[in-house]
Amino acid sequence: MAEKDPNAQSDFMIEKIKERPINKGKLVRRMLFTAAMAVLFGLVACVIFLSLEPILSRWMNPEKELPKIYFPEETEEMSPEEMLIESPQETVAPTNPPVVRGPEEMDPYAPELTEEQIRDILSQIQLDQINYRQMYNAMSEYARQMQKSMVTLTGITSRVDWFDNVNEMKNRASGIIIVNNTKELMILTDYSALENAQRLNVEFCNGAVTTAEFKRKDPSTGLAVVSVPVEALPEEFLKETIAVAKIGSSNYRDMVGMPIIALGSPMGSVNSAGFGIITSTSGQASDEDMNYKLLQTDIVGSPNADGALFDLYGQFIGFITQRYNARGMENIITAYGISDLKKRMEKLSNNQPFAYFGIYGTSVALNVHEELKVPYGAYVKDVALDSPAMRAGIQKGDLIIQIDDRDVNNFPDYITILNNKTPDTTIRVKILRQTLNGYKEMQMDVQLGELK
Repeated sequence: MAEKDPNAQSDFMIEKIKERPINKGKLVRRMLFTAAMAVLFGLVACVIFLSLEPILSRWMNPEKELPKIYFPEETEEMSPEEMLIESPQETVAPTNPPVVRGPEEMDPYAPELTEEQIRDILSQIQLDQINYRQMYNAMSEYARQMQKSMVTLTGITSRVDWFDNVNEMKNRASGIIIVNNTKELMILTDYSALENAQRLNVEFCNGAVTTAEFKRKDPSTGLAVVSVPVEALPEEFLKETIAVAKIGSSNYRDMVGMPIIALGSPMGSVNSAGFGIITSTSGQASDEDMNYKLLQTDIVGSPNADGALFDLYGQFIGFITQRYNARGMENIITAYGISDLKKRMEKLSNNQPFAYFGIYGTSVALNVHEELKVPYGAYVKDVALDSPAMRAGIQKGDLIIQIDDRDVNNFPDYITILNNKTPDTTIRVKILRQTLNGYKEMQMDVQLGELK
């Protein structure tokens, strides 16, 4: 067998593999593209996380839903003074038979003193300057206690003049703390001086200052509720320094002569005070869909006064307003009765809008009902232009007797029903309209608007 020559060429092809040259430009482009995609992915992930974080936080740490603020409605009631006078004296039967005493001894079961005897006793009481000093010291201390519920709100507006100087304008108004729901303090105030403020500060009775913001405004009364976050205030401050006002009533049968104190800015200056009595409750402020009782006092203050009225039982019974004072009485301190404000305060505190119908009304008096045979209901004195009531065909002189199957016997009934409605809802209104042949019953559907 022939031997193979090692130097002989093979019949197969010999292939040499070479590495592909690196394209540096393409490699750089790929790296940049990868980096750009990584940045884009990070941004998308960040946006998604920020969007879902509140939802996930609420899901993992659910907060307790705070109950709605509620101020119960009232009917006419007796004042504390009337209760003391009219409450029957409780008599306790003696365990032993009464002992017969001589004429020189006082009989414990003798009848009460007569008016003449009482006057004789009172005439023997003499008051000197010490007694008056004690009385005014007691009233001053009482005012300091009530001041815990009062605050001063400052609206700040900044303007730049032609020379680039920043000028700050400050307007002040008094407020009263009406709610602490553990999340925020709610303060009732007159917003007319604060309406256009860029920043809102609140100063408490001890001088502490923090920021606040409007919750909702009531165009009908000019009042508003502003809120302050509770977390911005120390716990001991909430417990010891300030206090939520105790809401009283202005629906007492006879408030004339009731001693009161005015706090806030009744004299036109911050943290001023006035002492006096209520002289009249017959005044009334009429507005669209609402009537308010006015409490007039004998306190002479400022035409620009604001603040609150307290009775001597520590109760907030009225918010000062000078909008309705007659000519020549601009300095007499007057206030909205608190009972007519409670539903407004409730909606303001819960940030709920006010339903709007658009009538000026009153109740049918008993003598008008008996003598002129006018049926009971909410009597329409006038209709606001371009209001839902006008568009529905309500006219001056109509009597509203029913809304959504609820009877309306007087104007307060109408107010109560409307206050429980929401804007944009449709209500069915039944009215009586006077004709030549008597009163004709009519029915119409009305879509309510929103008070603005």
